[in-house]
Amino acid sequence: MQRNECMVEGVLCCQCFGKHLCGVFSGPVQSFYNGDVTINSTQFDNNLLVSRIQAWARELGFSQIGVAGVDLSSAEPGLSAWLARGFHGDMAYMANHGLKRARPAELVPGTVSVITARMDYLPKNTPEGWPTLELERLHRPSEGIVSVYARGRDYHKVLRGRLQKLSERIAADIGPFGHRVFTDSAPVLEAELAARSGQGWRGKHTLLLNRDAGSMFFLGEIYVDVVLPASPAVQEHCGSCNACIDVCPTQAIVAPHRLDARRCISYLTIEHTGPIPMEFRVAIGNRVYGCDDCQLVCPWNKFAQRSPLPDFDPREGLSGQHLVQLFEWTEDEFLSRTEGSPIRRIGYERWQRNIAVALGNALRGGADVRAALLRHEGHPSALVREHVLWALVQGEAHAVR
Repeated sequence: MQRNECMVEGVLCCQCFGKHLCGVFSGPVQSFYNGDVTINSTQFDNNLLVSRIQAWARELGFSQIGVAGVDLSSAEPGLSAWLARGFHGDMAYMANHGLKRARPAELVPGTVSVITARMDYLPKNTPEGWPTLELERLHRPSEGIVSVYARGRDYHKVLRGRLQKLSERIAADIGPFGHRVFTDSAPVLEAELAARSGQGWRGKHTLLLNRDAGSMFFLGEIYVDVVLPASPAVQEHCGSCNACIDVCPTQAIVAPHRLDARRCISYLTIEHTGPIPMEFRVAIGNRVYGCDDCQLVCPWNKFAQRSPLPDFDPREGLSGQHLVQLFEWTEDEFLSRTEGSPIRRIGYERWQRNIAVALGNALRGGADVRAALLRHEGHPSALVREHVLWALVQGEAHAVR
């Protein structure tokens, strides 16, 4: 996931929707100089240290490690313009920290380098031709679609724990040092840092793309008070391709590298807390959590890598499940089935809101789901009830056609 999330004009804040602080800054804050570094009387070559960090990271399941500097001043105008246009929608946390997102040393005083990490998340048993298979789900209107990244364990938990282990491994080698771990958390320009550290280039859909891995990966960072040599950035390779722009069901990619989150299905089904705007409900189709369309049509994702970690294997009930079955989950069942899953963060009410919209679209397509909707016509939640009533009206639209 990576997936469409906090998008800034020219600057992608993060690869995945999220807003919680996930790290603790620990260790000393010191001043360092380029070249050899001395910590606790132990001298080491910082170029060699990066090589060791990369090896330790591979042992922990990371796909790539890079290093970025902390001067992101050139990203500030794009961030300010994106916020000024209101493209962040309900995500007030995007604006709450001002330009700290582009100033790592202000967010975590003492930071002089950022270690960036990439982790592939396609399940290990993903078949060849998987993008086509995923797109075919859109033509089965009674099936609820959960974004690929969200079918397994919560990536926050997976990456955060492994980034912390990587930090501990570094400390064991060089001694205590100041650091803070982030993964889709806090005011961090995650994809911008990743792009500057050679992890890939910014696609027109605003996600990071890698020639060897497409875009199906998560990103994480370790802010450190150790000067490390920055990794070289890579060239972009999108060329004249506009597949991601053309496929977006809600035209959320308003221009290359510019995404209006208020139109994005990932935003609408995950971040948006209120009623889903009428103009987007039909376009949502049978997607009940997130949207992968712009990634599924990207030619680079034929190179997406499978993850060896079982954490990202799909859970039972989150892939290929009938919408009616999902709608009949009780709140206790929802909490049980989504324990340790990123889906739990939207809560039961929004989960049912999303499914109600999908059922309306299924009914519109002629699926026999009216009885399930009628059972929830008097739902105790006004939010869910309104979407159920809208869904029932879609059956009337089908009858007219």
